[in-house]
Amino acid sequence: MRSIASMLNRLLRALQDFFSFSQRELKQFFILIFLMVFIAAAPFLFFQDDVPYDPTADQQILDSLVVQLDTQVEEAKAERASAYKRKPIRLYRFNPNDLTVEQWQELGVNKYIAQRILNYKAKAGAFKSKAQLQKIYGLPDSLFQMWYPYINLPDESPGYAYNRDKGQPFSSSYPENRPKTEYPRKKWELQPFDLNTADTTELKQIRGIGSKLSARIVAFRDKMGGFHSVEQVAEVYGLAPEVVDSVRKYGFIAKAYAPRKLNLNTATFDELRQHPYIGYGLAKAIVNYRTQHGPYPNVEELRKIKILDEAKFQKMQAYLFTQ
Repeated sequence: MRSIASMLNRLLRALQDFFSFSQRELKQFFILIFLMVFIAAAPFLFFQDDVPYDPTADQQILDSLVVQLDTQVEEAKAERASAYKRKPIRLYRFNPNDLTVEQWQELGVNKYIAQRILNYKAKAGAFKSKAQLQKIYGLPDSLFQMWYPYINLPDESPGYAYNRDKGQPFSSSYPENRPKTEYPRKKWELQPFDLNTADTTELKQIRGIGSKLSARIVAFRDKMGGFHSVEQVAEVYGLAPEVVDSVRKYGFIAKAYAPRKLNLNTATFDELRQHPYIGYGLAKAIVNYRTQHGPYPNVEELRKIKILDEAKFQKMQAYLFTQ
């Protein structure tokens, strides 16, 4: 006991010398240390809860928040779809030189292309043929083919006649009966292309698809793992219905093509959330369900996840498998 007491005295003197404490300050220092230790230990001594933590309530709150987020995303998609929804087209015989922006919109084009048509007419003069109207940048080919029988213009521009006085004799350095040489004009037509192998150059041949939209289509296709249906092109943000119609007309999916699939039992959270049909909330739910219940026996097991509706499941299942 004496040795312990002597050690404590030496410790107190060492602290007093090191911090230059007075006897009173030294006592206050030890009281402060005791209070700090007591406060730190109080939760463990007086507020212990023997009931184990149940994450069910918190999980339900998180699931409800995920459902709300998914609902907001679906509503935003619906608003974008309604913005690009095609209005009914009223067809009638018309002269492109007489229409206003509003009348062009009634024929199925948006206001930007309608204004582009008027700007072209103001700079290049009146339209003289149907073929001249077809050259407007961004005008969907499917829409032009719909208009074709109703346009009050000739198919091709008429040639320029040589004006001369009727009384003046015609003179020429060539024989009058010289045979005319006609060269067949090759008409360029867009050839059908595979949507899963087409690059941005091929996609830009569609009227209305430029560098940004073609890159967006390729990026969407690569993230998803390839198209299994031509109809999926309509899900690319920014594509007007007329452009989608043109892609449907010329694009196809090879019969032997199979999209790239994710293994539900080995795919990581990051791999799942990057897929356009899954996203952050659903990827988290898929991983949590796998952690709690073990490996998925089949893709149909996903139907047991509460936040996954039937429409989304039908879209996802072509890109998932179990092993």
